[in-house]
Amino acid sequence: MIGRLRGAVAEIGEEEALIDVMGVGYVVRCGARTLQRLPALGEEALLHIESQWSESAGLRLYGFGTREDRKAFVLLQAIQGVGPKAAMAVLDVLSPAELASAVAREDKAAVGRASGVGPKLALRIVTELKDKPITDGPVFLGAPATAAAAATPAKAAPTGDAVAALMGLGVAEVNARRVVEAAAAKLGDEATVQQLIKAGLQELGR
Repeated sequence: MIGRLRGAVAEIGEEEALIDVMGVGYVVRCGARTLQRLPALGEEALLHIESQWSESAGLRLYGFGTREDRKAFVLLQAIQGVGPKAAMAVLDVLSPAELASAVAREDKAAVGRASGVGPKLALRIVTELKDKPITDGPVFLGAPATAAAAATPAKAAPTGDAVAALMGLGVAEVNARRVVEAAAAKLGDEATVQQLIKAGLQELGR
């Protein structure tokens, strides 16, 4: 099975990227956050790969920017009811460190922000990942009481509102997240919802 790919970025789609490795193009399914962080077309990318095989779909490659992302993806799929799509959705809204923190404080609402993850599934994820080594670093149980953790939801709110607004305009969620995250990276932490929406629409050519 393929565990890692290093090659030139040939194409970037809505849910996948084409990585050219010595003339062979590998189709790699990626979350919106990973796709947004890929280098420009033609530049070299390194993706950590989780290979999966099924009789109906054949071989599928799922790509991640870090080993911890891939590890969290595998742990999430070990939970009943969590398939590749749901696992990707969770990692689009929570990094592995943020997921570990949410699990440690039993914050099912944070996990439930992921597309397609309802309250029951979010609760199951938080319950079954308890005491699982999601990250290699320490997890702080008191994170909600700290200033840094308290700032996380506030920082993420404009981005989430902008994504919701674009979806209300008929933009697919994966595209909305991609352009909003790209806009947030360019405009910085102080960007308003209106600025993110405007930048996102410009990116989409609207």
